[in-house]
Parts: sequence; structure tokens; C-alpha cells
Amino acid sequence: GKLRLINVWATWCGPCVIEYPDFLVMQRMYGARDFEFVSVSADKLEQKDKALAFLEEKESGVSNYIFTEDDKYALIEAIDPEWNGALPYTLLVAPGGERVYAQQGTADMLELKRAIVEHPMIGRYY
Repeated sequence: GKLRLINVWATWCGPCVIEYPDFLVMQRMYGARDFEFVSVSADKLEQKDKALAFLEEKESGVSNYIFTEDDKYALIEAIDPEWNGALPYTLLVAPGGERVYAQQGTADMLELKRAIVEHPMIGRYY
């Protein structure tokens, strides 16, 4: 029952690590409402310690997952079949699976915030 912001990233992806703190700010801004930020690391499982160190450095107190399969197409299908697999990938999903915002490459944070506050579940006022 929440508006869910999903970001797929990797420690080896420059734009991913640059924009990640902005998603944490959004979680702090909207987290008391029907909103949740979830991060999914596309790092290989052997690199999980590096991914965990990054998350700890950023004080990422949200649900963080790492993709454990070798088949990247399984990740694409699980997240969004319309995604071509390039990183970073950001998806805002309403309950029921409605795509509210999707961006391959660096997210436009202003446009994303606008999509969040204009959604009826959040609104501009709290």
C-alpha cells in the first residue's frame, strides 16, 4: 500500500554512487507518508562487501538488496521488462504495479520529486 521508489545501482557505476544520497534524502522527506525507497545493488555477489561498505558509508537505513543470480535478464524481468539493463535505473511504482516514473540513466531529481508529490497517495501537503 505504498508508493515505492526502486533504484538499481552498482558500486562500479559512477552516476549511481553520485545520485544515491539524493534518494536517501527523498526517503527522509516522504518516508513518514505512504512512501518507501528500496535499493537494489547489481554488484556481483562476490562484491557484496564492497556494496555493504558503500551503504554503510552513506548511512543507508532503507531496504537494501543485492541481486544474487548470474542472469541479469532475470533482474530486468523482476524490476521492469521495459528496462534495457543499463545502470542506474530508477522506477517509481504505485500499489498494483502502475509505473509512475521510470528513468534509465541518471534520474532527474526535480522531475522525480514532482512525480512523488503530485501522486494522490502523497500530495503536496502533509
